[in-house]
Amino acid sequence: MKSLTFILICLVSGATAGIILAGVNMLVVEPYIDKAIGFENDKAIASGESVDTNEQNSFRVWQKSGSFVGGAMLGMAYGSLLGIVYAFSRKALPYSSDDRRKALFLSLVMCVVLFVIPFIKYPGNPPAVGNPETIYLRETLYLGFLAVSTISALSLGILFYRFRHIQHISLIMPLVYAVIVSIAFVLFPSNPDEISIPMDLVSSFRVASGLTMIGFWLALGIIFGTLWHKFKPHEKAKITLA
Repeated sequence: MKSLTFILICLVSGATAGIILAGVNMLVVEPYIDKAIGFENDKAIASGESVDTNEQNSFRVWQKSGSFVGGAMLGMAYGSLLGIVYAFSRKALPYSSDDRRKALFLSLVMCVVLFVIPFIKYPGNPPAVGNPETIYLRETLYLGFLAVSTISALSLGILFYRFRHIQHISLIMPLVYAVIVSIAFVLFPSNPDEISIPMDLVSSFRVASGLTMIGFWLALGIIFGTLWHKFKPHEKAKITLA
């Protein structure tokens, strides 16, 4: 393994996908956040609270401009995770020797396990939704459900590799995973917060934010696989004698 090449592929692919995510969020998701904040301000003003809109607008400008740095950092973290998993599972993944398809397949699997399944149980909400007093409970529930999804998928992936020669094992393991997360879906309580803004705004925000994250994982898989296919970090460096 060419270590430096491997690290650069993980970081570059992750940062690029993260910056793309931030740009798409700026166009697609941020308008819904602004609307939700507007509803929250109207509610606060109606209840007699004072709202400093100038300070709030300044914070939003800083927040939006910093989202590209945050997106790049998030992307590098997920790119590193994808790289580590890919390095260990590359030979067991389908699609023969085509690293582009292998990486895209693994990225989409990780998207389902790390994002889609937890998102179905605990979908994201815009800023106006969420009681500050329940934030620790909500974080605990989300992380707990994420842990169930991740640990079960990782464990079943290891079992799949060990027993990959058993007939229909590629169908059995996904079914077992589906059963585990279905049981967890029933056992874990729902989000305790009441939604006090129009539900169509919340639904639109969830759809937009969900699709952008799926797009992020899709871009990450494509970029990572393309770079891996081009630079082949799994091959040993050739030493030539003059």
